[in-house]
Amino acid sequence: MFPALETELKPETLSDPYEDFMHHHLQYYGYFKAQKGNLSSSATHQCVWKTSPRYTLNGSYGERDDLISDTLEKESFLWPTCLPSTGHAQIDAVGKDPLMLSSPLLRSRQLLYDDLDEVNPRLREPRELFSFFSSRGPLQAPKWPIECEVIKENIHHIEWVPPEPEYFYQPTGDEKEPEIVGEEQGTVVYQLDSVPTEGAYFTSSRIGGKRGIIKELAVTLQGPEDNTLLFESRFESGNLQKAVRVGVYEYELTLRTDLYTDKHTQWFYFRVQNTRKEVTYRFTIVNLLKPKSLYAVGMKPLMYSQLDATTYNVGWRREGHEIKYYKNSADDGQQPLYCLTWTVQFPHDQDTCFFAHFYPYTYTDLQCYLLSIVNNPIQSQFCKPRALCRSLAGNTVYLLTITNPSRTPQEAAAKKAVVLSARVHPGESNGSWIMRGFLDFILSNSPDAQLLRDIFVFKVIPMLNPDGVIVGNYRCSLAGRDLNRHYKTVLKDSFPCIWYTKNMIKRLLEEREVLLYCDFHGHSRKNNIFLYGCNSNSRKHWLHERVFPLMLSKNAPDKFSFDSCNFKVQKCKEGTGRVVMWRMGVINSYTIESTFGGSTLGSKRDTHFTVEDLKSLGYHVCDTILDFCDPDQTKYTQCLQELKELLQQEIHKKFSNFGQDVDLEASWSDIPLSDIESSTSGSDSSLSDGLPAHLLNIANELNQKMLLKKAKKKRLQTRKQRNEQYQKNYLMRELKLAEDTPTQLSGRNKGTSLEPPLTSLVLPKNKETVQSKKPGFTASCSPKRSTNSGLGPAPDVKANWPRTRYPAPRKERSAVAAVYPSLHIYTYP
Repeated sequence: MFPALETELKPETLSDPYEDFMHHHLQYYGYFKAQKGNLSSSATHQCVWKTSPRYTLNGSYGERDDLISDTLEKESFLWPTCLPSTGHAQIDAVGKDPLMLSSPLLRSRQLLYDDLDEVNPRLREPRELFSFFSSRGPLQAPKWPIECEVIKENIHHIEWVPPEPEYFYQPTGDEKEPEIVGEEQGTVVYQLDSVPTEGAYFTSSRIGGKRGIIKELAVTLQGPEDNTLLFESRFESGNLQKAVRVGVYEYELTLRTDLYTDKHTQWFYFRVQNTRKEVTYRFTIVNLLKPKSLYAVGMKPLMYSQLDATTYNVGWRREGHEIKYYKNSADDGQQPLYCLTWTVQFPHDQDTCFFAHFYPYTYTDLQCYLLSIVNNPIQSQFCKPRALCRSLAGNTVYLLTITNPSRTPQEAAAKKAVVLSARVHPGESNGSWIMRGFLDFILSNSPDAQLLRDIFVFKVIPMLNPDGVIVGNYRCSLAGRDLNRHYKTVLKDSFPCIWYTKNMIKRLLEEREVLLYCDFHGHSRKNNIFLYGCNSNSRKHWLHERVFPLMLSKNAPDKFSFDSCNFKVQKCKEGTGRVVMWRMGVINSYTIESTFGGSTLGSKRDTHFTVEDLKSLGYHVCDTILDFCDPDQTKYTQCLQELKELLQQEIHKKFSNFGQDVDLEASWSDIPLSDIESSTSGSDSSLSDGLPAHLLNIANELNQKMLLKKAKKKRLQTRKQRNEQYQKNYLMRELKLAEDTPTQLSGRNKGTSLEPPLTSLVLPKNKETVQSKKPGFTASCSPKRSTNSGLGPAPDVKANWPRTRYPAPRKERSAVAAVYPSLHIYTYP
C-alpha cells in the first residue's frame, strides 16, 4: 500500500531465527500485525536501541503508554521524535489519507524506530513487571476496594507554616461534656452505606472504587437560609462514617473503623461546607477507642479554610476551644467508647473547610513528590525510584535507592546500607513528613548530603501501606490486620508490602552491612519525638544501640526526648519491624515515634509541631548518621561514657526504691538491662489480633509445607547397600523363625551359619539407613551449625543412641559421604 515506505523499511540483513519465532508468537496472540518482512535483526539494533534518546529519557522509568487512551495519539508521541525527514513526510501523508490508517504497520504497538538516516523498525523492549509512572505523566490513579464510593474531586492543600507558635490548649476545668443524643433524637445529615467491617474481607479493587453513580449523601438544602452543614469524606485518606445534627450548630460525629475490622478509630479527616462565620459550632466525636489521648493535655484539632488558602495563602492551623476528652456514658455492653468535643468559629460564610487529626499526606502527594524527583535531571542521577511490589489492592509500593555512583566495584561493595520506611500505620501521617524532610536533605546539593551519598546506600520505602492511606484507615491494611505485627508472616500474597520489605533487607544483608534501620511512626499519648530500640545481648556491643538516639537528642534538643526512649523487647512486639530486623542482625534497629501533639522541651515547650518541625527531624537524622560514623570517635566515646553514667544512676534509683544497696563499682554492668526498664508505653493496640479467619487455613498449609521441607528425607542407597540390607532383613526373619521353631533350627545348623560376625559386618554399614528411620530426628542442612558439620555428632556432645545400636566409625561415614559428593548430607541434631 505504501511502496516508498515499504522500500525504506525493507531490511538488508538475513532473517534471524529468534525474530521469526517472536513474529509468529506475537502474531498468534494478536499482539503484532506487521508483515514479517518488516522485521529486522534484533542483534543489529540492540546497541542503537539502548542508546537512543528516547530510551535514555524514559526507558529506565517504564513508559506508561497504556495511560494514553487513543492508539494514534500514542504513535504520535513516538514517531515524530524518532523518524527522519522522509519518515515525517510519509506520516503526514498517512494522516491526510484515512484509508492509510488501516495499515497493519502503522497500527502496531510493538515497533520502535531509531533516530538514524534510515528507518529501522524493531520490537519494543518488554515492559517491567511493575511499570513506573512516566516522567511525562499522568500519575497512577489510586485503586480502591470495590465497596468504597469515591467522589470525583481532586482534594489539594497548600503547605504553610504558621508565623507564630501554636500553643497547647490550656484546660480550665469548666469544659462541657455533652450527653450523647444519637440519631433517635437528632437528624442524620451524612452516613456512609455498605462499609465492610469485621467478618468481611477484601476481594478486589478498581480505580475509582465502587461502580455506578455516586450518591449524594449530604442533605438537600431548603434554601439560602438553611444553615445545615454539608459533610463529605469520600476522598483520599478521608474518614467520617456518620454525622448527626443534634442542635442548630451542634453535631455528633461517628468515625469509620478500619476497613474489614470493628476497631481502630483515631484518624479523622473530613470536609464541611455551607459554613456561617461568627457562629460557635460544636463537634463531638463519639466512638474513639483509646482511654488516653493528647487531646486531654492540650492538643488541638487541625482546620483548613479553602477561602483563606486561596485569598491569604494560609493553610492548616490549630483551632478549637472547650476541648474535652471523656468517656462515653452510653454503655452497649461492648468495649468502652470515648468522646472528643470541641468548639470552633469558621472565618467565612459559605466556606469549604476541612478538619483532620494531623496534617494529611496522601498517596497522591507521594506520587507528585516522586514525579518531581524523576523530572529533576540532577536528583534522578543518584535517586532511582522503583516498584518494590504491588499492595493488596494493586497500588505500587515504591522503593528508592539513593547513592552516588561509585568509581570502582570495590568502592561500591564497601558502602554500608541504611534502610528507612514510613506509613506502615496509615493514620500516622507525621511519619511521612519526617520522611519528606529526610528526602529533601539527602537529595540536596549540601556537602553533608553528598558525603552521605558517597559512603552509604540508602534504601527508602516512603509508604509501606498505600492501601490503608488511600481508604483512610488508622492502623490496618486491607487484610484487616496491623502490618507492624506480621513481619514474620509467610503469607506473601496477603501481606505483600512487609513480605517484600523483609525479603529486600534479607538480600541486602547478604551484600553489605546494614548500619541502621528506622521505621517512622506517630504516637497518640506522649509528646515529643523518641524511639524504641532493642537491647543488645552481646557484651561487645553493650549499650551501643543507645548511642544513636542519644546523639539525636543532642542534635535536636527541643524535639527529641532521650528519656522517653525504651529498649526493652516485649513478647507482643516480636512481629514488629524493628525486632525482626534486629534478630536478622541489624544492631541499630529503631522505631522512631513522633507525637501528634508537640514539644515539652526547650524553646518549643508547650507548642504544637508544624510540618517544618517534622521535616527538620529528617535533617537531624542525616546529621546524626554522620556523627555516628565519624572517623573521629570522640563523640561516640563521650556518648558511651554518658550512657554508663546514666545507667548507673538508673540502677541506683531502682534499688533505692526497693530499700536495697548495691555496689555499682563491682557488679552493676552484670544486671540485665531488661530488668531496669519498664515495658514500652506504646499504643493501646499493641497486641496482635492474629490472622483473619479466611487466612488461617492458608497459613497452616504453608507452615506444614515448610515443615515437610525441613523433615529428614530417606537416604539414597547404592545397589551394594540395598543388597546388604536385603540380606540382613532375610537373616533377621530366619533368626526369628528359628527362635519360634527350635527343632528346625537344630536340624539346619549344619548347612546354615548364623554366627555373629556376619551380622556385625552388616550392621555398621547400614547404620545410617537404620537411623534414618528412627523417630524423633529432624533433618538439618544448615551450614551454620558447626557442631553438625560431619555425619556424626560432635565429639563433645553425647548422642542419644539406643542401647541396641552402635554408631558407625567416623572413617566409614566419611567414606560414604565421599561416594556421593553431589547429594545433601543430612546430619543429626
